[in-house]
Amino acid sequence: MGGGGYCPPPYTFNQQYIRLKDCTPSTCLVSACGQIKYIPSLSGNVVYMAIFLALLISQLYLCIRHKTFGFLAGMFGGIALEVLGYGGRIWLNKSIFNFNGFLLYLICLTIAPAFLSGSIYICLGRLVNVNGQHLSRFSAKTYAIVFVSSDLLSLVLQAVGGALAAQANTNSQQQTGINIMIAGLAYQVFSLLLFLALWGEFALRIRRASEDQKNPKYLALRASNKFKYFQFALFLATILILIRSTYRVIELQGGFKGTIANDQPSFMVLEGPMIILAILALTVFHPGFVLKDAWHASGFSFHSNKADVVEYQMTAKGSDDYASNSELRGATFR
Repeated sequence: MGGGGYCPPPYTFNQQYIRLKDCTPSTCLVSACGQIKYIPSLSGNVVYMAIFLALLISQLYLCIRHKTFGFLAGMFGGIALEVLGYGGRIWLNKSIFNFNGFLLYLICLTIAPAFLSGSIYICLGRLVNVNGQHLSRFSAKTYAIVFVSSDLLSLVLQAVGGALAAQANTNSQQQTGINIMIAGLAYQVFSLLLFLALWGEFALRIRRASEDQKNPKYLALRASNKFKYFQFALFLATILILIRSTYRVIELQGGFKGTIANDQPSFMVLEGPMIILAILALTVFHPGFVLKDAWHASGFSFHSNKADVVEYQMTAKGSDDYASNSELRGATFR
């Protein structure tokens, strides 16, 4: 694809070869020689960019205030890439034949949700420890390592595929890059589905457990409405990112010049709004605001041999109840 090619005579209004960098909508046919087949909406993309900037500032404030820096890493990376991506689309509105604008839009908007998914994944570990590590099939550390690692793999595949496809000089090279991008996006979809399945399995375990089997330290937190809303917000954000990622897999099946990849209405509905709503849910019900000190107290250390050890402050009677419960033998207390 690249940015150093020409628009051939059938698609130029003067019937001469024109370098893409010299093309304008008045000299070259956008649908044939543009980086995409339509000129992106200026107002729509400016609005999306402004919303993402507002969400970025909100996340920075909340994460710094509540010191949820692990959560901030993914959110900041994802939202910043969204801002850059829509900046690329605004650039394309001004210069639809500009390769750099296309590259900025393509790579940034493709990989941004992978960062957001990483922040969602580490929240599951907090839910595990707030309810009780002994009630989970896997430890909070295991969930984090598995899903964050899969997220990184998906991210690398999408970034490498996008770069290869965008800078390809032949159709076969471009298709190879697109295939790698599709593999990365498909793997992200698989990871999200697996995450939802394991979270659902954990939720069933929690539902079946009696309250006295759960971590007594966070009894008040679990009973609060904001904790319930936080879990719903986390679920909603995961579903929205899943919808967006599925859309991008289908979109790329037809390549950069395919029908879906060049349909602006579907993009403006299934790309930006899905991610905006996902981030908004995790901003209104920010884990630092909801969990407060529990975010830090229920975390884990990668340097600990026994991760997710929960400090239980129990009465003598509570200790006897726990010790007599066969389902809880093997839980680690300190």
